[in-house]
Amino acid sequence: MALVSQFLGQLTLGHGGLREPRFPTVFPAPDFDADKDASWIDTAIKTKGVDEHVIIDILTRRTFAQRREIAFEYERKEKKDMITALKAALSGSLETVILGLMKSTTEFDAFELRASMKGLGTDEESLIELVCSRSNEELLDIKRLYKEIFKKELEKDVAGDTSGDFAKLLLALVQARREEPSNVVDYEKIDNDARALYEAGVKRKGTDVITWVNLFSERSVPHLRKVFERYKSYSPYDIKDSIRKEVKGDLEKSFLTLVECFENKQLYFASRLNDAMKGKSVKEKVLTRIIVSRCEVDLMKIRIEFKKQFGKSLYQAISEHTKGDYQRALLNLCGGDD
Repeated sequence: MALVSQFLGQLTLGHGGLREPRFPTVFPAPDFDADKDASWIDTAIKTKGVDEHVIIDILTRRTFAQRREIAFEYERKEKKDMITALKAALSGSLETVILGLMKSTTEFDAFELRASMKGLGTDEESLIELVCSRSNEELLDIKRLYKEIFKKELEKDVAGDTSGDFAKLLLALVQARREEPSNVVDYEKIDNDARALYEAGVKRKGTDVITWVNLFSERSVPHLRKVFERYKSYSPYDIKDSIRKEVKGDLEKSFLTLVECFENKQLYFASRLNDAMKGKSVKEKVLTRIIVSRCEVDLMKIRIEFKKQFGKSLYQAISEHTKGDYQRALLNLCGGDD
């Protein structure tokens, strides 16, 4: 029952109404004392060999707002920047997690998007995950912060690093033109959109990708769920099979990611986490990004979907596939076993 009350306490009002409810695994620490935490972190950094456990146990068990207060107190007392001190004291995967936690969720996403596009080559997998899984509101916040931090337009960077229909879809999503959900179910519009998807794809030779891009990027999520259901009455294939038949490569991955997120976003992230921990080598970048970016958003629900889908808890999977301080940090952020 305690968790239920904590969840209810996370409901917040956003622009123009109720924001999506949050199901975090990281909650505000009770009896929080930023001054004391700052002193502990300073001592841990100055300890010979660095006391990583203290740093981990403090920063993974505080919310971003509390971490920001700790950093303020640290700078006031020590006359130096805490993030710079942490960067010098830590290394490897643990450093990535801790420095990620020192950013807000929006700031973290903006940095991850920038990292996926800068330098030689583009990390299309990360780009698809970040753009296709974020809501209108999240994308608008990311764009604003991206411009503030990097002095660049996110749209221009996406356009410069991608091409063809893949670029058209990502740019349409980044423009955040998706309609807000309505209380009125427009059955005629649902039917028209389902037929339009069919006629632009499976029914014809070659795919009218622009029609698909417009519908996938502009219609509300509840509306699209009904469209995909109605689509089955026109097409011999469901929407996912149609995507696989009509398009390939990054465009196919993007459309499939959108459908998975429309259907069940937390299951999508659970599957991404499971894929990241398959095989001999763990995809730490994916594992870190999802745990850090979702721990104050919906990681509790992702945990539930993970257990339901894969028959073991996320906590257990992390325990089996990671080690050392990196493991300790992720398990703390995971927030418990199921």
